[in-house]
Amino acid sequence: MIERKVVLITGGAGYIGSHTTLVLLRAGYKVLVLDNLSNSSYLSLKRVSKMTGTAPSFVHGDVRDRRLLDNLFRLNKVDSVIHFAGLKAVGESVNDPLSYYSNNTAGTVTLCQAMAAAGVCSLIFSSSATVYGNGATVPINEEQMADYPTNPYGRSKRMIEQILFDLARSNDKWSIGVLRYFNPVGAHESGLIGEDPLGVPNNLLPYLAQVALGKMPELPIFGDDYETHDGTGVRDYIHVMDLAEGHLSALTALETRSGVNIWNLGTGKGYSVLEVVQAFEAANGCNVPYRIVGRRPGDIAVCYADPSKAARELGWHAKLDLTTMMRDTWRWQTLNPNGYRD
Repeated sequence: MIERKVVLITGGAGYIGSHTTLVLLRAGYKVLVLDNLSNSSYLSLKRVSKMTGTAPSFVHGDVRDRRLLDNLFRLNKVDSVIHFAGLKAVGESVNDPLSYYSNNTAGTVTLCQAMAAAGVCSLIFSSSATVYGNGATVPINEEQMADYPTNPYGRSKRMIEQILFDLARSNDKWSIGVLRYFNPVGAHESGLIGEDPLGVPNNLLPYLAQVALGKMPELPIFGDDYETHDGTGVRDYIHVMDLAEGHLSALTALETRSGVNIWNLGTGKGYSVLEVVQAFEAANGCNVPYRIVGRRPGDIAVCYADPSKAARELGWHAKLDLTTMMRDTWRWQTLNPNGYRD
């Protein structure tokens, strides 16, 4: 009998983490989740267990806790790590940068120290298109690092990437995948797991869905004076299930790759905020009132991916279109009006 490989997923109870846990379990991996549940729910993993018939192992704890990590690696034969744990709101990072450098940057250093001590050298890091800053030319490829990120969230991710490059240069045993996400949206088609932000949503789709449900009075659109076709910001929206599949492809690729490997995960298409609102209304037959307000600090005008490197090297490409993203978002929201807190 072939022994199944064990993957530690930090932040595995969160939005992208829970969908990736689902995909890995279905692919035959054993999954060990570490999550402090500060902005996630254990219920997501219970639902993943129900959907797959297999329960991931779970450790309640913080990625910055070195003693906990050392014990975790001692008790479990971990083959690879997928690192999601961290904070991710651009606006919040501007107001509270130290939390982002503590959770994201310092947390990753602690994790890598524990991995090195345990001899685990296969890592996939959850990065972001925000590392490209404001100077990249669209579509953005992996070589474009012309500008420094415009906010502490992006800067924390950029710092981590540099740390990982230095780590790989220091020891050729490391195999590292850096996945630069564009804008994850949607939910599993069952509506059982999805994005469940605490408090007022920071991202467009969960806020939009809550407005459509009547939980919020209107959608604020931050700026209509950008140099885009309708004045609103343009982004590359990718379905969370496509994103989860990208992690599976990267995990397989790292078995034969060393050093740091960077891949964009996006669709290669940009949609404006107003286009997303219209697509949501058309897909779901509902009305979304909105109001134009001032720009947010740290936002840029246009950002969408050149995903050709991931297609070439991973055999991966996004399959689910914008209409599917809108329908799956709405299904999750209507089935779970209070998220995991019902």
